[in-house]
Amino acid sequence: MEFTHTTLGQRVRFGTGHAAEHLRSELSEQGISRPMVIVSDRDRPLADAGTADTKPSVWWSDIAQHVPVQLVERATTAARDSGADGVVCIGGGSITGLAKAVALHTGLAIISVPTTYAGSEATNVWGMTENGVKTTGVDDRVLPAAVIYDAELVRGLPTELAMASGLNALAHCVDSLWAPRADPINRALSLEAAGALSSALRGIAVDSGDTESLEKALYGSYLAGVAFASAGSGLHHKICHVLGGAFDLPHAQTHAVVLPHVLAFNAPAVPDLAARLAVALGATAAGQGEVTAVAALNELYSAVDAPNRLSDIGFPDDGAELVVDRILEVVPPSNPTPVTRSALLSLLAAARVGAPAILDDAGSRVEGDAR
Repeated sequence: MEFTHTTLGQRVRFGTGHAAEHLRSELSEQGISRPMVIVSDRDRPLADAGTADTKPSVWWSDIAQHVPVQLVERATTAARDSGADGVVCIGGGSITGLAKAVALHTGLAIISVPTTYAGSEATNVWGMTENGVKTTGVDDRVLPAAVIYDAELVRGLPTELAMASGLNALAHCVDSLWAPRADPINRALSLEAAGALSSALRGIAVDSGDTESLEKALYGSYLAGVAFASAGSGLHHKICHVLGGAFDLPHAQTHAVVLPHVLAFNAPAVPDLAARLAVALGATAAGQGEVTAVAALNELYSAVDAPNRLSDIGFPDDGAELVVDRILEVVPPSNPTPVTRSALLSLLAAARVGAPAILDDAGSRVEGDAR
């Protein structure tokens, strides 16, 4: 066994009902007295309570998915002009992404309070979009210094959004199994996260307010983000970043739809990893023979009524041809299965219409009827 692993340093405060208290404590410990607060109107009451002992320099609520460069320029100017000495972001991945972009340009420390399962708060990865192209990079300046998790903040998520966001987190787990810097440590984290997320999403589908399931989903999304930050971006994320930037597709739903197809494409080349993932997802062999990771994921998707068609979220009929060459340019060399233009076109065509991701007995991909 030989590998090099880097663990990123940040503090995590986890506790249901304690977000405002933890935010006040974290601001004090960080020595931040004039934070820029990036928050939606919905979460403004929490922001008011959490920053009661400070004097925010600027309140920012102009948010857009995929973090457009023009928005970053305006927010960065506001942070500088207001004399902000830190950034507090309360919200989902788009809000965290904007905070990261501001930190990239200013060096300000971030305190992140997630309200979805995006997992961006656990990574040192930033992303910005300009002219239909999403650019990502890695920089330790964008890693939040502290993350505050509170199940009360995800209790009100619409079930459909909760499922898409949780499956986006699960995509971090799967990509981390074979991404460019995958190692035994981040694989262990990703498998633990996959188990937590699978269990949590099933629980939330039954009872959207179940505290244990909500906490487990936050725990799983954090571990998934940590694993992803270490392992790097695999084929799944490369595909979704291109699709999101090119067509302005909703982030979480895009990742949720594409995931089963990438897993079906790669799983036959890594049977040992796929078997471990199947177990993490809750597959059992008793009485039904071996259950593959693809079958286990498909069963989870059915149980939580997951989104399954790119055509439902804005992907055009000719979308695959428009972006296939752009995706090929960024395919990681570490991908377990060689990626060809025809294979990508097939994968995107299946994801567009919702053809189930299925493997035959020999481990080859077959396309089912559109659903």
